[in-house]
Amino acid sequence: MKLDLLFIAAHPDDVELCCGGTILKHIQLGKKVGILDITRGELGTRGTAETRDSEAKKAGNILGIHWRGNLGFRDGFFVNDEYHRIKIIEKIREFTPEIIIANAYQDRHPDHGRASELVYDACFLAGLPKIETIIQGAVQQAYRPSLLLHFIQDNYIKPDFLIDITPYQEKKMEAIRAYQTQFYTPGLATDEPETYISNPNFLQAIVARSQEFGKAIGATYAEGFLCKKLLGVNSFYQLK
Repeated sequence: MKLDLLFIAAHPDDVELCCGGTILKHIQLGKKVGILDITRGELGTRGTAETRDSEAKKAGNILGIHWRGNLGFRDGFFVNDEYHRIKIIEKIREFTPEIIIANAYQDRHPDHGRASELVYDACFLAGLPKIETIIQGAVQQAYRPSLLLHFIQDNYIKPDFLIDITPYQEKKMEAIRAYQTQFYTPGLATDEPETYISNPNFLQAIVARSQEFGKAIGATYAEGFLCKKLLGVNSFYQLK
């Protein structure tokens, strides 16, 4: 399967929290969208790797994505080395996405910034023919996506551009709530400890961030993105 957009994130739920609305919007536009989770989030205080797997599948179904995979790297301990880069290169070459969207440059959770650097390096290296990767006995062709973007997470970073997600905000929140073990779920009985992200204020902050970004472009809700390279447009009329 060829994907138009591939979101690569450190943990299941990173993508839903930061750009679920953008995913819904692009699927509505007819784009094929996939999510590649780097770890299973097994170090999370609440839930287990198995419950996180189930929740990620449910969230993906709500979003209507075309593919989701997990590399199974060690949560909290994966590094930006040859082994980890090669595994991501294999997926880039397999799905040949035009655009890849990865974690923020830096964030409260150290895995986020490390994943950002790992994906940045893998995207470049995937285009080098002398790096050989083999899938199911066949040598993969070198391929580099035309654009690498980064979503904004817990720490505020001024976005380079914003996408209006107003019609998709409620469905985005539904996908986030699929992670019942991670976030505040009214009526769910649990003996697990409260964490930074299980407090109801956390989800309220997610909504507030979308409102803040929306206000900046005259919309109700929006999501922000970053790009390390300068972005070009064909005319002033592509800007608003």
